[in-house]
Amino acid sequence: MQKPKASRQAFGEALAELGAVHPEIVVLDADLAKSTKSELFMKKFPERFFEMGIAEQNMVGVAAGLGLAGKNAFCCSFACFVAGRFETIKISVAYSGANVKIVGTHAGVGIGPDGYSQMGLEDLALMRTLPGMQVYQPADELETRQIVAHLAANPGAAYLRLTRQELAPLHGEGYRFTPGKLDVLAEGKDVAIFATGGPTMHAVTARAELAKAGIDAAVVNVPSIKPFDDAGTQAWAAKVPLIVTVEDHNVLGGLGGAVAEAVSAGHGSKARVVRHGIPDVFGESGEPDELYAKFKLDGAGIAAVVREALGR
Repeated sequence: MQKPKASRQAFGEALAELGAVHPEIVVLDADLAKSTKSELFMKKFPERFFEMGIAEQNMVGVAAGLGLAGKNAFCCSFACFVAGRFETIKISVAYSGANVKIVGTHAGVGIGPDGYSQMGLEDLALMRTLPGMQVYQPADELETRQIVAHLAANPGAAYLRLTRQELAPLHGEGYRFTPGKLDVLAEGKDVAIFATGGPTMHAVTARAELAKAGIDAAVVNVPSIKPFDDAGTQAWAAKVPLIVTVEDHNVLGGLGGAVAEAVSAGHGSKARVVRHGIPDVFGESGEPDELYAKFKLDGAGIAAVVREALGR
């Protein structure tokens, strides 16, 4: 039986395994290899690993050069630091069409005591604006491994968002990740909870809490932020009265934005969309569980948000 595991750990393990299958993979890190878990690749393939020091802008530029020279460059740092080099990613990676996979770990308030300066809370909003940039965020170990395998086998620019905290397993061995598709974890008719990344396991807990109150909640995991499943989202908007999006990210521009855009562009929608995440505030320092409770990203908090939205 699978045990809880941080998606950063699953990423590091998967990449080290895939290095033997894909000799074109190279990995760059900005003095955080122990934290991003890219050190696992470094130990197996030291000649294909580049420690760039605390110089993320240079790291992205070098990764772009390697990507344009025929390599598949995985470029790793904390989500807040790598997204902070947005202008370099915009021109050197996205505009140039470089084969670079930007990996942002320690995303969201889930990192806990390190506080706002270390929290990536705006990265999804930034990355999904770039033409041609794929954006993925897995919800457990198995999904992480499958997304990393997809990125290893397919060229193009992408952003992968990963957690510091451990994630409970949500998928069985028969699960298959598909870019641009929703992953329905549970059906329901009263509300559809769309969740991505760290809070997804808590959305499953919230469903059980809501059932006690007679509320039948669907849980929809969204690992593919871009490409996004517009058609699948519009189908849910046509069959439930409420969609609640849940993410460990600023409520502006991330998953909630993608869902709202898809629903507004569709036809036959009867759903109201409530975007739930970090409100328009900065993050703060605290224990991960305490911060998830404060921002209502734990099971009880998500259930409370849904009940309030339904007026129940």
